[in-house]
Amino acid sequence: MKKITLILLLNLSVYASINTITSFDADFIQKITDDKNKILLYKGHIVASKPQNAFWKYSFPIQKDVYITRFEVTIVEPEIEQVIIRKISNDFDFFKMIKNARKIKKNIYQANYKDTIFTISTKNSYIDSISYLDNFENIVKIVFSNQRQNIKIDKEVYKAKFPLDYDVIRD
Repeated sequence: MKKITLILLLNLSVYASINTITSFDADFIQKITDDKNKILLYKGHIVASKPQNAFWKYSFPIQKDVYITRFEVTIVEPEIEQVIIRKISNDFDFFKMIKNARKIKKNIYQANYKDTIFTISTKNSYIDSISYLDNFENIVKIVFSNQRQNIKIDKEVYKAKFPLDYDVIRD
């Protein structure tokens, strides 16, 4: 009986942690595989917090910073000294997607969100990876490491920073 109770508690703690994430900080490797099995690999760091804030800092193979707030996304590309600012009309809520995830087997969850199926793997109560099929039929898998969840994050991290002499394109 103690073994069953322990297993139930462990499963509930993983499920609860996925459903109660308020912030997320991690290194990532993003692998995109196209229909010809060509693979693009990106590396970087993500910081995200509720309600819909995220900062993706890509460091490989190029440097790029992506700032996401509830209403806009700002992409800063230092190598070409360019900034793209887009209003978001079809917002993606990472935390809502995670909250809607349902357990399909041990450490594997699935979320149907905005016409996309996301598969979320967990390890030791942390999000280990997220995979999905993008709009171009590419298989996208993001693997996280050095994860921290539910930590205090300074909101300044979500404010786009770039030199004033960069070209700014507004969509």
